[in-house]
Amino acid sequence: MPSSSHPPIRSFVLRQGRVSNAQRRAVDTLSSVYGVAYAAGALDFERLFGRGAPTILEIGFGMGETTAQIAQAHPENNYLGIEVHTPGVGSLLKQIAENGLTNLRLIQHDAVEVLEHMIAPASLAGAHIFFPDPWPKKRHHKRRLIQPAFVALLASRLAPDACLHAATDWQEYAEQILAVFAAEPALANTAPGFAPRPDYRPLTKFESRGLRLGHGVWDIVFKKL
Repeated sequence: MPSSSHPPIRSFVLRQGRVSNAQRRAVDTLSSVYGVAYAAGALDFERLFGRGAPTILEIGFGMGETTAQIAQAHPENNYLGIEVHTPGVGSLLKQIAENGLTNLRLIQHDAVEVLEHMIAPASLAGAHIFFPDPWPKKRHHKRRLIQPAFVALLASRLAPDACLHAATDWQEYAEQILAVFAAEPALANTAPGFAPRPDYRPLTKFESRGLRLGHGVWDIVFKKL
């Protein structure tokens, strides 16, 4: 049977997690303001944000605390976040409204399809992938987001000198990410191996607790050639 007949392997599972009343209200009332519906066709960032500014993509923003902090600290940039889970989307929509963040928009959809159909080649000033699901069991490694084909697609959407920044607290996955990034000919490492945490990536509560307990966190920062 040809491989094209098989459904794609997803890097996520849509768990039926609880959506709070506040998160549901945010999705219902704010998606039309700060959300972007999935549709085939490259986004016009200047039209979407109402201004011309560097646009940075964040893939898998979780509950959105880090994304909101970065957007608030860097009003000179536009940020486009992608997340599939409704509680996280609702949480970040709520934070956008509460903090008056005009430089942040969200898409609730699969990142691969967004990159393929909504992001024009060489249009991004950067991309962040912070703490992607490590899928720790070996039989699940095929579900990991960061694979050669995905990185090649993402690199094609980055403008020259744009940064691709991943971070993980799972050492074996960090080593895989470093190897996959290094094997992509369109990218070059900004450090001899793993990079020091850039100032723009804030420490999360979970990360701070892990560091106090002696757990590691690895940042991988490459640039588009």
